[in-house]
Amino acid sequence: MKEPDKIYNTAVEATLEVIGGKWKPVILFHLTFGKKRNNELKGLIPTITQKMLTQQLRELEEEGVILRISYNQVPPKVEYELTDYGWSLKEMLHLMCRWGDTHIERKYGGRATVLANPQLESAHNI
Repeated sequence: MKEPDKIYNTAVEATLEVIGGKWKPVILFHLTFGKKRNNELKGLIPTITQKMLTQQLRELEEEGVILRISYNQVPPKVEYELTDYGWSLKEMLHLMCRWGDTHIERKYGGRATVLANPQLESAHNI
């Protein structure tokens, strides 16, 4: 029997390998609402540096969860969108957002706020 290329303790590790970290889930979450240009993402995530945003976008593209669309025009135009594979993360990302809302309320009551608070579809429609 051939040795496996990679061994995971749980499949959660494989998921985190692709979307883990501080910024990737946030980027992916925003892309569940449609295509975004680099500056749009930067505006939605003001605390991320441009260097980090570029790095995270490249890594997500390498994993096949986002697509970089480059338009042949002047000035250059680039958009990012979820691939079909990336869309399979939507339910999980939206559930993470709902859980985060509950956690914020539980921990802080009315003493915390969420800047980007889009209306999420009901759990049945995801």
